[in-house]
Amino acid sequence: MDYASDMMMDAARGMTMRGVPKLSADDMPADIKKAAVEFEAVFATQMLQPMFEELSSDGVFGGGHAEDIYRSLMVQEFGNLIAKRGGLGIAETVTSELLRIQEAQSNPNAAKPSPVSQESGQ
Repeated sequence: MDYASDMMMDAARGMTMRGVPKLSADDMPADIKKAAVEFEAVFATQMLQPMFEELSSDGVFGGGHAEDIYRSLMVQEFGNLIAKRGGLGIAETVTSELLRIQEAQSNPNAAKPSPVSQESGQ
């Protein structure tokens, strides 16, 4: 890639991460779980959005910009409900991985296998 492409990719990455809470090694498991549920809600919303965009308008709403806004808010709430009720299982996986990473960062020796277990094939 050239310099301009690299700059554009960096800017795009920055935009997608805007508003995402930063987690540190000191975060409590409850904070990590909350962030994982929020991530699952955003993911579920992104998966549902294309399905609702294909729906046609009927006489009750009549279409237009207001209906698009309402539909977008409704899909976002569906995503939140899916995540809060256990949803797709993404939050559990993200939580366990973040906790594992946090533990490995706080105790670097625990993450490395001991030389004895490497030699014995365990």
